[in-house]
Amino acid sequence: MQPASLKNIACLAASAVLAAASPLSAAQAPAPAPAAHAPAPPVVKEGTTVKISQHVYLIPDEKAAMVPNVGIIVGTKATLVVDPGMGVRSGEVVLREARKISKNAEFYIVNTHFHSEHTTGEAAFPAGARIVRAVAQQQDVEELGMKHVARFSGVSPVIADVLQGINGFRVPAELFEKEKTLDLGGVRVRVIRLGPGHTRGDTVVFVEGDRVLFSGDLAMKQLFPAFATPQSRSQSWLASLDRLSALKPRTVIGAHFPVTDASVIGEYRDYLKALQARVAELKRQGKTSDETAEQLRAEFHAKYPDWAQPLRVHSAATAIYAEFP
Repeated sequence: MQPASLKNIACLAASAVLAAASPLSAAQAPAPAPAAHAPAPPVVKEGTTVKISQHVYLIPDEKAAMVPNVGIIVGTKATLVVDPGMGVRSGEVVLREARKISKNAEFYIVNTHFHSEHTTGEAAFPAGARIVRAVAQQQDVEELGMKHVARFSGVSPVIADVLQGINGFRVPAELFEKEKTLDLGGVRVRVIRLGPGHTRGDTVVFVEGDRVLFSGDLAMKQLFPAFATPQSRSQSWLASLDRLSALKPRTVIGAHFPVTDASVIGEYRDYLKALQARVAELKRQGKTSDETAEQLRAEFHAKYPDWAQPLRVHSAATAIYAEFP
């Protein structure tokens, strides 16, 4: 099983697929229930914005499937949106919420990675909104973006409807290699490309004065990490976690699941190091990649019973197995 097939990209990239705590991938999920019991569309929820710090607001995902935590960072001259959700309807909600908070006419948009539930809401923003994107993330967009949209659209008619009209990604106003600092007016925001971890173009957002970190899928509370592209590597993921620790954030907002603190970085580091050690041990014993992945999926699900998406252990173990000689 390849760690980053198109199936894995669609199945493992979202915070959850059809149910926030479900261990099923999108491809394995049961057929949609009758219309009366159909799941709610994965659209960002209006009227739920909360203030996190002096300049940072959050529209929480509430553990809804295929909905991200959406950040809104407000300065005196510009507003930055982090991960505007999936589809035009999500983007419209985010734009309305941002306009309740700030009268700024100038908008920036940054995505933590290229997956559909993080990026495609950008379609609702005015033409003048400036998308700032890492070069590596743009490469993901160009090579994998619309394949991901098509895969998600194929999960159910409900999701296809949310993604209706998404025929491409907006062209970024600015590309950067490793780091870009945005001055929103009294607020300095560092946009940093890390990885490859979850994806090749993993990008985090750090609001300096507020010490709030949007960590993307690189560190999330009680949610197993997903190795979602061919370039995903455990060693570079661990290096990314070291970079996150060095920022000394007070508040950490993962791409999905609850707001937390810097302890989540250490939790992810401990998990990945333990998984590396067990994969190496089982490989030395002569276990195949599939045997290793199956055993460790059960083992780490038992070790982390409160973490969602244990299916992701399988792909992570498979990817790590390939890293060892």
